[in-house]
Amino acid sequence: MAPTYAIEHLLRSNPSTVIAGVDEVGRGAWAGPVTVCAVVTDLSEPPAGLTDSKLLSPARRVSLAAEVAAWAVAHACGDASPAEIDELGMTEALRRAARRALEALPVRPDVVILDGKHDYLGSPWAVRTEIKADLTCVSVSAASVVAKVRRDTHMATLGHEEYGFADNAGYPSPVHQAALAELGPTPHHRLSWSYLDDLPQWRHLKKHRNSLAGEGQLSLFG
Repeated sequence: MAPTYAIEHLLRSNPSTVIAGVDEVGRGAWAGPVTVCAVVTDLSEPPAGLTDSKLLSPARRVSLAAEVAAWAVAHACGDASPAEIDELGMTEALRRAARRALEALPVRPDVVILDGKHDYLGSPWAVRTEIKADLTCVSVSAASVVAKVRRDTHMATLGHEEYGFADNAGYPSPVHQAALAELGPTPHHRLSWSYLDDLPQWRHLKKHRNSLAGEGQLSLFG
């Protein structure tokens, strides 16, 4: 399925309406930031092969991200750090990363399309949520590709080769889980998440966030 401009056309009240597609990456990782990208297009023909970043090979994502950057009217990314995720919870961390991306755009969007069914952005932005928008909506697909490449590139620069960040981008692969069990978390890990409950030798490092701050992450060990 190729993404279309159906949602953008529906939201475009006049030719000057600025619409940003927004997508995130890193929500389910155990290490690294959560990254959000915002992309504004002029509704012109997108780069060939554009789709949800998860359906693309790493090499194709990299080349397509460069094409999107050259083609889009504007794009920008924002991050929220592991420390922010630990302190604030994922919903607020996503909100901060998204606002940083949107505020970094050279044009202010009139409407924001968010992938998924939950509006984690909120006022003062006018938001349209759309399930599977990263697959069906051109601007959100473009954002998904740029966000993924940005975050993967960052994770590959962190070192800690024994954790396999260059390959797993901080997600819980077998290599990552084995390194955690043996060596414990790095400064790049999210210490409020429940994977630490399954690591008795490292459990004392867990950070306990105020329950009002938002959700964390379920354990994937076992």
